[in-house]
Amino acid sequence: MPQASMVANEIPAQPPTFFPTVSVIVPIYNGETDLPGLVECLLGQTYPAERVEYLLVDNGSCDRTPHILQSAVTQAEAAGLTFKHLSETQIQSAYAARNTGIRAATGEILAFTDADCYPAVTWLETLVQGFQDSEVGLCVGEVTALPATTWLERYAERKNIMSQQDTLAHPFCPYGQTANIAVRACAFEKIGLFRPHLTTGGDADICWRLQQDGGWLLHYAETATVQHHHRTSFKELYKQWYRYGRSNRYLHQIHGIKLTRPLMPQEVRHSLARWLVKEVPVELFKVLTGKAEPIDLAMTPISLYCFRARTLGQRESQLPDNAIEIARLDND
Repeated sequence: MPQASMVANEIPAQPPTFFPTVSVIVPIYNGETDLPGLVECLLGQTYPAERVEYLLVDNGSCDRTPHILQSAVTQAEAAGLTFKHLSETQIQSAYAARNTGIRAATGEILAFTDADCYPAVTWLETLVQGFQDSEVGLCVGEVTALPATTWLERYAERKNIMSQQDTLAHPFCPYGQTANIAVRACAFEKIGLFRPHLTTGGDADICWRLQQDGGWLLHYAETATVQHHHRTSFKELYKQWYRYGRSNRYLHQIHGIKLTRPLMPQEVRHSLARWLVKEVPVELFKVLTGKAEPIDLAMTPISLYCFRARTLGQRESQLPDNAIEIARLDND
């Protein structure tokens, strides 16, 4: 197993003076609910307008996404910004949509986020500062939660689900989720683009290839933040953790990472017994005295539910044959 690449030191806090040309790439599929909020956040970015373009790639949406994107292009023109509405209809995959954006990009730096993310106004100018170090090829910003309104959102907030600090601590090699990363455009010439037929795990794969095959350093820009919606139903939560399991299986087959060990039945019984006998009375007292929230009573069973979904996703998945393919800049 290769050692994790060194993470570059944080750039000292100071007013930004470094403004390379940037292409922001966003894959979108049926994004009519979240897209207006994202567009508002992009329109409000403090990055110099003449140094950035926003490439919004519709991945075959069948809702009002195309109409919203056309409206966004008009808004951007009125504000002196460059928004481009692109389409990827051949492959239904966020990674294929990102590749379409990469091929159309003109920036020195390519920044990525998702349609259900809301970047802070200083997101972009903060994210790219790490590229002042010529050895840095990948900058990773932080992903935080939008204000929670449901129990499950509060659970995810408590567990820091989606935090880049977890992925940066991956035992195989650090990586950032594509909800908030930036990459030198020239880096793709050597390592290739995203695997277009991969349906999950592509963020780790591209970051690992950048570091291991490209020899680039990774920089963590903790203050470059985007906010993200957490799941609000058990069905959505199950699908999320099942996908994490699939991702682990795919990355095991591509990169040889270790699979997550499933919990034994006696371990599950022990955890539930401990929860009922020890955790519930303690947390109930805290809730009654105003020192905890009701969600604190349910942390253990929800975590076991998530772990079970991840275990099944890992067990039941198999990497599709075409998912191993790496797209190239000169591909059609």
